[in-house]
Amino acid sequence: MKVQEIIDKYKEVVVQLATPYNTGTGFFLSAYNMIVTNEHVVRKNKKVVVDGALFEKQIVEVLYVDPRNDLAFLSAPKNHTMPSVSLCEKLKLNEGDSIIAAGHPFGLKFTATSGILSNLNHLQKNIKYFQHDAALNPGNSGGPLVDDQGEIVGVNTFIIKDGNNLGFSLPAYTLNQTLADFKIGNSKGVRCNSCSNIVFENKVEEGYCPECGAKILVISDLEEYEAVGINKTIEELIIALGHDIDLCRKGPCNWQIIEGSADISISYYEKTGLIVGDAYLCRLPKNKIKPLYTYLLQQNYALKGLTFSVKDQRIILSLLIYDQYFDKNTAKGYFEELFKSADHFDNLLIQEFGALAKSDDK
Repeated sequence: MKVQEIIDKYKEVVVQLATPYNTGTGFFLSAYNMIVTNEHVVRKNKKVVVDGALFEKQIVEVLYVDPRNDLAFLSAPKNHTMPSVSLCEKLKLNEGDSIIAAGHPFGLKFTATSGILSNLNHLQKNIKYFQHDAALNPGNSGGPLVDDQGEIVGVNTFIIKDGNNLGFSLPAYTLNQTLADFKIGNSKGVRCNSCSNIVFENKVEEGYCPECGAKILVISDLEEYEAVGINKTIEELIIALGHDIDLCRKGPCNWQIIEGSADISISYYEKTGLIVGDAYLCRLPKNKIKPLYTYLLQQNYALKGLTFSVKDQRIILSLLIYDQYFDKNTAKGYFEELFKSADHFDNLLIQEFGALAKSDDK
């Protein structure tokens, strides 16, 4: 297959994952009707927010966790139209072969990087990994490693810090075996850290592994996440303004809200005490930019608590509050104004000044 054909196909099956603790990548396998990712991406969670090109952002359940192999399986999203991709069944790779790593690094949308396999037998904690030089970054974890035939040959799992593109992927043969073992059961499961057997929740005996007697924490017994401190106050405000907080969480101290046509990111920087709300609006037009700049500067003078800026041609409407001044009642008014103004200005700038809508991005 041509590289562009592979990239276009995997754009449709590679999904973005988010929990209150982490963000990462997963990919859909139609043969099992599940999403595959890394265990460390979904750790401590019984549900995960998924977002993809062919379905609406939604919450899915964690079905299986495997700390030993760093694998996790999630239920498929509802009303999706994701196509089928092939999972390599036999090892047919050679060192020096070309590969592609796909994912959502740093919370960005789909990214694909190419590289070369350099080692098919890297051993770490008695588990074999493929070593390659395709660029992997935070957020790539759980994404597929694909060969030049468009087949998934591994799961991107970890990098070596400051290793200059030293990436490691769990081989597809390990994933294949785990999928086959999990398919035998008829419930959620977890791999026992002691005996390495997969333990299904309907077989757990009073919280203990039926094979070796080790203590087992099953997925269903995990506690629901509950925010504390400033994070809790922020979440209460988001709920009060009519948004589903479970869908809004995007990693630690980070939330994403869609308000009309505007995409709003809220972040809390604990070290500095700064709470930032950034509404990402339309892009600058190609022509007659000066009247738009003049209008934005005028609005910066007129608006209270909100500020316009431009970054990489993207128009941003921002709200900044320090946590020491973060009074719930006052902050609610500011957030409400940000949400309302974001959608209003996004439409106005497009209609009145010819700004480019997000759908016009190339």
